Amino acid sequence: MPLDPSLLDDLAWRGLLAHTTDLDALREALAAGSVRYYVGFDPTAPSLHLGNLVQILTARRLQDAGHTPYLLVGGATGMIGDPRDSGERTLNSADTVADWVQRVRAQIEPFLSFEGDNAATMVNNLDWTGGLSVIDFLRDIGKHFPVNRMLARDTVRRRLESGISYTEFSYVLLQSMDYLALFRDHGVTLQFGGSDQWGNLTGGVELVRRADGASVHAFATPLITKTDGTKYGKTEGGALWLDPDLTSPYAFFQFWLNVEDEKVGELLRIFTFLPRAEIEALEAQHAEKPFLRAGQKALAEHVTTLVHGAEETARIQAASAALFGGGDMGGLSADTLGAALREAGSVRLDRADGLPGVLDLLVSAGLAKSRGEARRTVTEGGAYVNNVRVTDPDHVPSSDDLVGGTWLVLRKGKKSFKGVEVV
Repeated sequence: MPLDPSLLDDLAWRGLLAHTTDLDALREALAAGSVRYYVGFDPTAPSLHLGNLVQILTARRLQDAGHTPYLLVGGATGMIGDPRDSGERTLNSADTVADWVQRVRAQIEPFLSFEGDNAATMVNNLDWTGGLSVIDFLRDIGKHFPVNRMLARDTVRRRLESGISYTEFSYVLLQSMDYLALFRDHGVTLQFGGSDQWGNLTGGVELVRRADGASVHAFATPLITKTDGTKYGKTEGGALWLDPDLTSPYAFFQFWLNVEDEKVGELLRIFTFLPRAEIEALEAQHAEKPFLRAGQKALAEHVTTLVHGAEETARIQAASAALFGGGDMGGLSADTLGAALREAGSVRLDRADGLPGVLDLLVSAGLAKSRGEARRTVTEGGAYVNNVRVTDPDHVPSSDDLVGGTWLVLRKGKKSFKGVEVV
């Protein structure tokens, strides 16, 4: 596979180079031939999230440019966890971590190619740490780490007053050992990760130099933050997960659709594979007519398709159009519609009680404060059930009206809608 000489320039244009070791040396290495590189993911949860997606897509960019990926899922480091500002991590059982390793691997695999001259390889650091004795670890790895350098790491320094366990303090040794093991066993000479991992990344570079006298490379991608500096990737329920059971594809799509105007261009560069000319055209269109939200729509469509597939994205778009009166409810998937309505707001009714009339439905759903207000909404032509205008205040929906046998969609006017789940 021919190498792409513009790789580093493209990464820089996309804002993906927050820190690097020797940039000129890295450029020379990438131009000389297929570089073996790795990026690591610790299974500290049953799913990866938005921040991990940056690394997955960056790994794919390097592979598309002709370089050879090693995807490390940390069965060993996942047992400990990198130090964080909020305090000690809860240590998970070996069985839990092993299960999460498999889940994380399955989430990463669709993004990379495991065939061809630069096929991806999955590795687990438990393979080279599981049988390592404490004495060997201290003699062969620990002797290369000055304690003063470890104390100078930002997260460690911030935790010194509140307290940090030796377990978390030693995390940098384990991650650095990963680089040394992959360098020795597979010829890996490049590691990358998020900028919050820069101390660990450079720790690995330094360990390879001290232990084997070799020069290797590292770079860090920026943390993704909102305009106020807080981390992106949080929804009302927590992290924006890649697992559809933890964050529904509809909620995932809506997250991207609702990003701030000021961040659209940055996120299009980082999270899509759209070419530069197309992204710049979207930015120009967005700057001229931001109310059309062309950038957000492209971002939501492309990222949701990357993570959940084109068919799921089409279902989400159809559900979104239908909820705002632009499509037929009958052809919608009950799962997709249900996810959308739970995000927008919904109520549950017991099927055994029978379906109430439209006035009571509007009140139960919170679209009217009283039956009198609901009656006025109906008589003025502002009430809809499944996008069909209701003009009779005494109308009672039937079981045939339930989309997917479960859902009614109530709408008041053009934009206010709620779901009714009949169970």
